[in-house]
Amino acid sequence: MASEADVIAERALKYIRNARTAVERLKSRLGQENDRRSISIDIESLIDAAERYVGDAEYYAAKGDYATALSAASYAEGLIDSLKYLGVLEPEWPDEGFEEKRVFVGGTFEILHPGHVELLRYASSLGRLYVVIARDSTVEKIKGRKPILGEKSRLKVVSAVRYVYNAFLGSEKDFLDSVEKVKPDIIVLGPDQGFDEEQLAAMVEARLGYRPEVVRFGYKLEFEQGIKGVRDIYREVCSRLCNSES
Repeated sequence: MASEADVIAERALKYIRNARTAVERLKSRLGQENDRRSISIDIESLIDAAERYVGDAEYYAAKGDYATALSAASYAEGLIDSLKYLGVLEPEWPDEGFEEKRVFVGGTFEILHPGHVELLRYASSLGRLYVVIARDSTVEKIKGRKPILGEKSRLKVVSAVRYVYNAFLGSEKDFLDSVEKVKPDIIVLGPDQGFDEEQLAAMVEARLGYRPEVVRFGYKLEFEQGIKGVRDIYREVCSRLCNSES
């Protein structure tokens, strides 16, 4: 069985090959008049930016930093695909390209800590990672209190994590609305999330007509002595504040 590092390396190299080929094909078509559109964007600059991201990906891959290489190649792919969505050019991807699996993670992410980052890193090794952030109203219903950081702040922080392809705010009504939006191949649960794997897979199947793979990230990382999660952080902060005031 391939290691996680091998899986990330393979994905990064495939992304790089596909993005490099697509960029070269786009560059060769820029001179064709029938590909020109009277819109207010600089097509050449956008393709150049995509090519620079591919170059960055190739550089980091050569250094053995496949996680960063994968992130750079993903940015390149996003820029290339934007040409299609804007109706400017239709990218020509390699005929034998691979279809990236969609991976879904949901959570509060109230205080982002190394345990969260480890979860997101693992999830991103399985495919393209989409993260749904629980709304403030949802957190209040579950925890009986408002979150320390509001939903927009939590979304901003999670979006900045390099392993995350896209993060968005969840539904205030139904958790499965977010799953339906992504239509993931894989759902990754955190170690203390209350869903049963089989039950969740069945719920998605009943709603969307297909059964995703549901896996659990099975351990809580101890990132400081005795601290493994948000509750531990709260206890440590309260303990120190109480001791400093006494």
